[in-house]
Amino acid sequence: MALTGRLDGPPLRAPCHVASAVQGALLATGLLVRVGGRDAALPDVRVLSERAAFAGLRRGAPQSAGGAFRVLRAADGWLGVNLARESDRELLPAWLEDPAPALKAGVARHGARELAERARLLGLPAAALPAGHDEQLVARGQADEVRPFVLSGQARPRRWELPPTLVVDLSALWAGPLCGHILTSLGARVVKVESVHRPDGARFGPRDFFDLLHAGQESVALDFATPEGRAALTALVDAADVVIEASRPRALRQMGINAEDSLKRAEDKCWLSITAYGRTGPWANAVGFGDDTALAAGLLAFDPETGIPAPCGDAVADPMTGVNAALVAVACRMAGGRWLADLALREQVAAVLDTRAEPGGDLDIAEPFARLPAGVAPQLGAHTARVLAELGVQ
Repeated sequence: MALTGRLDGPPLRAPCHVASAVQGALLATGLLVRVGGRDAALPDVRVLSERAAFAGLRRGAPQSAGGAFRVLRAADGWLGVNLARESDRELLPAWLEDPAPALKAGVARHGARELAERARLLGLPAAALPAGHDEQLVARGQADEVRPFVLSGQARPRRWELPPTLVVDLSALWAGPLCGHILTSLGARVVKVESVHRPDGARFGPRDFFDLLHAGQESVALDFATPEGRAALTALVDAADVVIEASRPRALRQMGINAEDSLKRAEDKCWLSITAYGRTGPWANAVGFGDDTALAAGLLAFDPETGIPAPCGDAVADPMTGVNAALVAVACRMAGGRWLADLALREQVAAVLDTRAEPGGDLDIAEPFARLPAGVAPQLGAHTARVLAELGVQ
């Protein structure tokens, strides 16, 4: 609530049960770990606010706490657009069909669903507040009851214990790295893999936040444009017990990495695929981030005094996904076998939406809070030679 609403207005209650869902997933993860014979040193529900605490973010409706996402009135409804990257801003003329567009006026001239569809084609992270038929949820079998992940695979009978685990983390920013951080805290060996040309963008954000998520891990940097880099990536993925990735399916396939093929080559492996809208369905290759996918799920608050739309929290789909991904990873490692977990940012939020939620009254509002990092994150590529040598890769 502290991050939802106008800067000069009251904190607003979000129409969902995000905090309860995150708390439940963390409790379930802790219980499984103890059943598996390990101690559980897990964060609490305040993971939802840690980025905001480190960056000093505040609510600022109709913009997000981070400032890059904003909610605008389209001709027939509400639309949100995320302009965090320069490449996104360069797409505005094509998106709004105007060589010199004014964003607010340009959006007002078009329908929300029309703009959302055009954004998906252009690779622009924008979304309409849902209304009516949703082809993506129907295609994914999520139309009647949305679940936070779609899990496919088969257990391989063994004792219920949490075995030693090598995690290869190909993700960036918040959702995947939070999963990796939780698994690190549970004793897993986590190797973060980045491109030498495009490292994790979070390296250029608040340093303490990056340290929090990556302390105690190893860093490998590869040139994915070279055959040697792609071969090393394949070797790392094949060696992993858990793979965390947050790429659109076609992006990894272009580098010769296929989740289904990698799983076939393993006896025990859990592949965590984090996308904006899911690995399957007509929106499978759409771009999305925490704030815009939350709006696409239907998460939006409104100021009761002014009617101003308010994005809820700070990109809540990201930490929700990270916590649920860690829960899935622990459960799949304990069950054994080969598993593909399909986690869509939008579906994390859609699964806990509650439009009947009452406005906030006399409630204790928790301000953003962050834990202290356990150490310093490794420098980019600090462990490349040693990790690849272990695998016999040049």
